[in-house]
Amino acid sequence: MTTNANGWERPLLNIKPLGMQRELLQIVAMLTMLIDHIGFVFFPEQWGLRVIGRISFPLYAFGIVQGYLHSGDVKGYIRRLGLLALLSEIPFIMAFNVWKINVIGTFFVCILTLYLLDRISYKIGKTLVLCASAATLIWIPADYGIYALLLIFIYRYVSANLSIPLHFLLNIYYWWSEGVLYQHFSLISTAWLTLGTKLDMRISVPRWLWLSFYPAHLVILVIIKELFF
Repeated sequence: MTTNANGWERPLLNIKPLGMQRELLQIVAMLTMLIDHIGFVFFPEQWGLRVIGRISFPLYAFGIVQGYLHSGDVKGYIRRLGLLALLSEIPFIMAFNVWKINVIGTFFVCILTLYLLDRISYKIGKTLVLCASAATLIWIPADYGIYALLLIFIYRYVSANLSIPLHFLLNIYYWWSEGVLYQHFSLISTAWLTLGTKLDMRISVPRWLWLSFYPAHLVILVIIKELFF
């Protein structure tokens, strides 16, 4: 196990090891997202592909928070997220036939919120930031919307012993608001991060692959969709 009696009282991000090594987290996140999007675009009747895809989003959210906390250039990190969101938007709309902000854009709003909260000392300022961020993600159509912000808050601030039950309650809200019952399978990721053992695997993920995978895989899906479907 990765936790002990004292560890359970600390934020999930402070538990060492992290339930899985970073590279394995990245590989699982990319593969399960790809499976999910293949299912959504080409095989919408195959709900099992969407279930597998539920594993991806929490891992990306966790990785995004880690990147924010451990980046040597936070402003540069936020700018890169914004650039990736812009590059991904048109392929996202074409692949899924939806008019909303892609998930990287949602993460951009979430990380910008963390950045401002960490740098504003007055409670009224923090309250205004929270209200503005929540309003943006509620009123402007965005992939995962307020769900993403709340999950990122769980990974950033909540102790490990509360992360799973709070994620469960968040999934109840998502089921009620979006009608997606199988979102409960996303709990697998939080349980893995909280309870899993770190595997001794020597693997590496090129930085360029991790950064480019989201927009690149969307472009490939769009090309296949336009040519063959």
